[in-house]
Amino acid sequence: MLALAALPMLAGAWLPWVLLRPNRLAPGEYLRLPPVWVAALLVLALLPLAAARWRPALTWVPATLALLLAVWLLGTRTGAALVGQAEFARASAASGAWLTLLGAGVALYGARLCTRAAGGPAWTGLLWVAGLAALLLTGTLSSWSVLVEGRSEGPRWVQELAQHLRLVGTALGLAVLIGAPLAVWASGRERVAGAVLGVANAVQTIPSLALLGLLIAPLSALANAFPALREAGVSGIGVAPALTAMTLYALLPVLRNGVVALLGVPAGAVDAARGMGMTAAQRFWRVQLPLALPVWLSGVRQAAVLLVGVAAVAALIGAGGLGTYIFKGLQSAATDLILLGAVPAALMAVAVDAALRGLETLLGRRLGRAA
Repeated sequence: MLALAALPMLAGAWLPWVLLRPNRLAPGEYLRLPPVWVAALLVLALLPLAAARWRPALTWVPATLALLLAVWLLGTRTGAALVGQAEFARASAASGAWLTLLGAGVALYGARLCTRAAGGPAWTGLLWVAGLAALLLTGTLSSWSVLVEGRSEGPRWVQELAQHLRLVGTALGLAVLIGAPLAVWASGRERVAGAVLGVANAVQTIPSLALLGLLIAPLSALANAFPALREAGVSGIGVAPALTAMTLYALLPVLRNGVVALLGVPAGAVDAARGMGMTAAQRFWRVQLPLALPVWLSGVRQAAVLLVGVAAVAALIGAGGLGTYIFKGLQSAATDLILLGAVPAALMAVAVDAALRGLETLLGRRLGRAA
């Protein structure tokens, strides 16, 4: 893994590092790193591999330095490129910077494995977070075009981020409210389970953009037929079709994991509860649900991560969210705007997955001990 990480870092040191453009859309000039920094990156690309061979517990040191140096160089070189340029000039990361960051990220993951295998402390693998936060807080990256676009968008970007979160949270809540009772109902009926899961699987086969388009006509007809729905905000475009499509997409993992989790509860535990005189409701709430909940939460986590991506596509029908910047950037060939929407969406998906995975592990341990 560390050898694979070194390859993009070695290539990135030689490739153009910064793209300087007179404005957001105009073609620009590619700038390379000075020879001294090329040499430094070449050395840091190979050091994690050497450290893994001779000092595995210290592999995290060169890997962390490589990532932080790459980020620092991105900030300083973009700042240097903009000296003497007009206000609308943009300095963005070129292929060399992206390859180096990719290689450094893979090297950090490999270094974490080496440190763990060597019995080193786990916290060393997270020191890059503190270093990256320091670089951001000190304004080292303030000249990077993505952050420049973010500052220019200002409150609008915050509104779209909040809208993205609202779409994901609302659709996930609706999917759980609909899918949880269906899973409980279907878990004891084989034919019902097959029918319900078959419909949910069929919805998943429809591309998200096609499903959004298919919902325009029926929702528009409903809004025209029932003025109260139109006054409530239901229409062929906007939030209503977006939430409908997202809820349908999230149903499959919630349903599937719910049915599997409930069917996987040991029959002995249910029989023991029945022997103790528990009613059907008591058996469900006190025995079946606690034992099934960790597996069920795994489906909720999968649905949440899926919804973060589908919410970006929903911007095409006027639902808002971070996808607004992605499609605006695609229409105008502005890579910085695409990154302004895509990078936060990707980080949001990672954060949601990590948070729900932690909750899943915590509940699994507590409920396991209680059982």
